[in-house]
Amino acid sequence: MSEDCIFCKIVAGEIPAKKIYEDSDLIAFHDIHPVAPVHFMIVPKEHIGSLADAQARHEMLLGRILLLAPVLAKEQGLHEGFRTIINTGKGGGQEVMHLHVHIIGGGSQRAM
Repeated sequence: MSEDCIFCKIVAGEIPAKKIYEDSDLIAFHDIHPVAPVHFMIVPKEHIGSLADAQARHEMLLGRILLLAPVLAKEQGLHEGFRTIINTGKGGGQEVMHLHVHIIGGGSQRAM
């Protein structure tokens, strides 16, 4: 756990979040500043700074995140599709330096 990381504090239960999923390795919760009707994040409980910091030992964890995304998206009502975004590093638009995957949908989504 990183002491100044907001996502680590959510994982530890120090900051409340509107959770939609949790297991021993992952937590998913709604974004506090949604950009679409459905906007949640999947976050590993282990503090990994960004996708660029992931190592070979994280391979199964990363795979679990990507397999969980469509399951949770459907549970949240996104039956026609969704956008998956991983911002990596400050230059990639990452604001919280803890790996997280945004799942966004339910509105008019422009292709990038």
